Amino acid sequence: MYRTHHCGELRVSDVGKTVTLSGWVQKARDLGGMTFVDLRDRYGITQLVFNMETNEGLCKRARELGREFVIQIVGAVAERSNKNNKIETGDIEILVDELNVLNAAKLPPFTIEDDTDGGDELRMKYRYLDIRRRPVRNNLVLRHKLAFEVRRYMDTQGFIEVETPVLIKSTPEGARDFIVPSRMNQGQFYALPQSPQVFKQLLMVGGMDRYFQIVKCFRDEDLRADRQPEFTQIDCEMSFVEQEDIINTFEGLTKHLFKEVRKIELGGDFPRMSYADAITYYGSDKPDIRFDMRFVELTNDVKGNNFSVLDNAEYVVGIAAPESSEYTRKQLDQLTEFVKKPQIGATGLIYIKVNTDGTCKSSVDKYYTPDDLARIAKKMNAKSGDLILILAGNKAKTQSAMCELRLEMGSQLGLRDKNIFAPLWVVDFPLLEWDEDSKRFFAMHHPFTSPKIEDFELLKSDPANVRANAYDLVINGVEIGGGSIRIHNDELQQQMFDVLGFTREEAESQFGFLMNAFKYGAPPHGGVAFGFDRLVSMFAGLDSIRDVIAFPKNNAGKDVMIDSPSFIDKKQLDELGIGIVK
Repeated sequence: MYRTHHCGELRVSDVGKTVTLSGWVQKARDLGGMTFVDLRDRYGITQLVFNMETNEGLCKRARELGREFVIQIVGAVAERSNKNNKIETGDIEILVDELNVLNAAKLPPFTIEDDTDGGDELRMKYRYLDIRRRPVRNNLVLRHKLAFEVRRYMDTQGFIEVETPVLIKSTPEGARDFIVPSRMNQGQFYALPQSPQVFKQLLMVGGMDRYFQIVKCFRDEDLRADRQPEFTQIDCEMSFVEQEDIINTFEGLTKHLFKEVRKIELGGDFPRMSYADAITYYGSDKPDIRFDMRFVELTNDVKGNNFSVLDNAEYVVGIAAPESSEYTRKQLDQLTEFVKKPQIGATGLIYIKVNTDGTCKSSVDKYYTPDDLARIAKKMNAKSGDLILILAGNKAKTQSAMCELRLEMGSQLGLRDKNIFAPLWVVDFPLLEWDEDSKRFFAMHHPFTSPKIEDFELLKSDPANVRANAYDLVINGVEIGGGSIRIHNDELQQQMFDVLGFTREEAESQFGFLMNAFKYGAPPHGGVAFGFDRLVSMFAGLDSIRDVIAFPKNNAGKDVMIDSPSFIDKKQLDELGIGIVK
């Protein structure tokens, strides 16, 4: 056999045993009469000892070993005199009697260590080497544990895992589809699923009752740290349930995962917040509630002082950053530049320092008296030592900009600890959102989301104010999951299509199979989908999902390791009946 033990296994209790180990050479150290080699596998590192006095030939061979050589050794376990408490096997070493080089290796393009010298693109090009590094390997092990615990919990709750198709029909809502040409049906195309939405609803019509799936989904959209063109969801659906049933079930799943994987108890019920309050107080439908700094609207409190920036503003809002009045002019200028970034879009920043003696100092002292500033500070509920930051302008843009500024201040003040978790359910979303360019409504979630029962009548008379029977789970400002109660009768579904601007023919063409299924007795049902990659990255303490995916794409959607996407042969195109337009 290639090994009797792995490289993270041996302890002082194994001293005296003869063992066989196999793995990769992490590094070698030649100390004259002795050569030390660190041998690595998935489980850890074991130190090997080659002695020039006892076996000169073997020691000379050890000195020829390069980084990442694959070797096998046989030797005796001995207790180390200079123990290494940084590795689990640091109390022992192997006195090597036999050495077999299983495969020599080229010098890797970056050091395969925890703190590597390889940049993102280089590491992605040689991802198979990057996976040998402990941080990436640990992330993949963490991913496995989370998936295992998801399946374990869902099984105890009576859910059945069902696979749904990957080649499906393209639909017009949501992000752009990835499309796949059909050779057998030339001129026609499959789409890769953005989610298994219609299939899980059809499973409910089929009486499956409780379905889940850890499933690949695909969206052709611009990428960022928490997006990949292909990603993984924990996709779930339940029959004969209301919103409360789903929230309770998946709050239970979340608590189970934190307890079993992170050893953290999330006690009590998760708080809930309406979408309207989330936007009003945090400027976001996924607020980070690890810290306060809630928005306070000042629109009517700052007008009438001949300061046109605020007098003419549609909306003025402030936050009080705790214990920040000592911010220097340089730091305040940096905050101003931060909010002026194109992706944030504010035109400027106003500050009021609430000094420790209770007086106020502001960037707008010219327009506001000390009493005016004190009144604003009182409205903000600011305390001595706080720093009030104010933005003004278009309401939606200013709320969004203040949201970013609040998060930035939270980071600067150390209030966004990655080891603290603050879950929150956001509920009562708008059902629809108006697109000014196309002059039509779009579904905020998807066209199968049910309105609140009490808002049914508004669907005809005032669709903009209809609330969705929808809910998102947010943790630390990250949307971990979202779902809704579904429309389960064809009449209401057709009414929804009418509001979305589908003709009867378009609705029939796109979703006729679902509408027809509803006619055969669809139960009340609803579900939720968790972003599995985001959940793993949060558990790993990372901001990006890239390092919790075995073989990710870069920000251009390319796999630089296998050079994909790539051009294909003209013969393949001809078989598909496809021509490339330059």
